Amino acid sequence: MALRTDSFDLGGLDLSTGEGRRLELHAAIEPLVLGGEEYRAAPPLVPVSLDVSRTTGEGYALRLRFETSLEGPCMRCLEPAAPAFAIDAREVSQPRRAGEADEGGDELHSPYVQDGVLDLAAWVRDALALTLPAALLCRPDCAGLCPVCGADLNRAGPEHGHERQPDPRWAKLSELRFQ
Repeated sequence: MALRTDSFDLGGLDLSTGEGRRLELHAAIEPLVLGGEEYRAAPPLVPVSLDVSRTTGEGYALRLRFETSLEGPCMRCLEPAAPAFAIDAREVSQPRRAGEADEGGDELHSPYVQDGVLDLAAWVRDALALTLPAALLCRPDCAGLCPVCGADLNRAGPEHGHERQPDPRWAKLSELRFQ
């Protein structure tokens, strides 16, 4: 069984400037709650490829790659869905040296690296969350549920329909009686 890596000590790699290393690790992805529904990664322990390159000073250039799927209800028809995702994320962590002016802001400071330790679990979860589409579907052409009767339109087919109800704003006109 693969060992779970939630955090990784980048300093322990002892890389010199310009040197890099590829690591094959396993990270757990905590369930995501979207629209009040819970979605779980499959498998729960995901193999990830982490490329670490040492930049000048105490910085690192990082690349994270993994594939996973999320299991949960389809956001249109509520049937089980398991869309697959391929993630490729990059981060740069270049801390300021003592006495250095803050000219670049925080754009070179990764929120996942603190004191040379990478929070791999948080980065994996956030990278997945940023990749998700607006709606998780059982299939790309999911027709959803009928707004009138709630029938699954994927099974009902194109012939499913209902008689059009009159507009309630015109209901008072039906009470008029002409003599």
